[in-house]
Amino acid sequence: MPLATPRLQQLALRGLLLAYAALLLASLWSFAHQGDLSLGRNPWANLTRTLDELSRPSFLDVWFGDPRLEYKADDGRVLRVEDRRVVEARYLWGVLEAAWTTVKIATVGSFLAALLALPLGFMAARNVQAPRLLVWPVRALLDASRAIHTLVFGLIYVGIVGLGPMAGILAIASHSLGTYGKLFAEHIETSDPRLMQSGLALGLKPWQVLLHGMRRGFYPAFTSTHLYLWEFNVRDSTVLGLIGAGGLGLLVSEAVSLFQWERLATLLIVIVLMVWLLDRLSARVRQTLMVPVQHD
Repeated sequence: MPLATPRLQQLALRGLLLAYAALLLASLWSFAHQGDLSLGRNPWANLTRTLDELSRPSFLDVWFGDPRLEYKADDGRVLRVEDRRVVEARYLWGVLEAAWTTVKIATVGSFLAALLALPLGFMAARNVQAPRLLVWPVRALLDASRAIHTLVFGLIYVGIVGLGPMAGILAIASHSLGTYGKLFAEHIETSDPRLMQSGLALGLKPWQVLLHGMRRGFYPAFTSTHLYLWEFNVRDSTVLGLIGAGGLGLLVSEAVSLFQWERLATLLIVIVLMVWLLDRLSARVRQTLMVPVQHD
């Protein structure tokens, strides 16, 4: 007997849509009532000025910058002269080093999270039938890890280990642990039921069947999940520098605080290109893993 008829499913879907619409309208009304939907005094003028400044990324000064830019005092005295091409080339090299730091933070943090989440996801899977005394705290840990944002973890770890990449690595690992564990558990739960049945018929326990089956069907799914989350964590780690965890976020924070919009434009271009390249690489590897393997 089916658990729900199509009619009941349609009613449930409509109920969810109505609940979402009610939440959306209540949120808009609340913001409007409190006056929080205002765009400011001169939104279009501010937008035009910001876009104009962002349209001149600072990396162009490497080729087109003034080789003798003079900084003058109010009385006309020349305070200093600098070669914009040299200065911006040095800054651009620092941007590349910060981008490499961002990738390293995401890579190490993602690997640490995946390594720790694999046994936790295994225990959290329902078809493993692990003891409840283990399942409940494991699922609670994964839920809590997933619920707390990376930046919150970052603030905590900056207070514990200090400023630097280590705080970023631990923040990425702590937040990603919950996501890795949940996805790993779902991969295990959706495994071929015939594998479980044949293993049980041979006298094996559920966890023994799944552990053996991981070598055949789970590794591609786990690897694909790891690549996807690694790519996501590269994007996430770009903002960890805002709280002192190193990487591109630190340069973004400096550019914004000093109103250096041209340099901010350069940083945004580097972030977009870096994420795009990693996304293409990750997608290509995932497509390769989806190719069915021929067995003799």
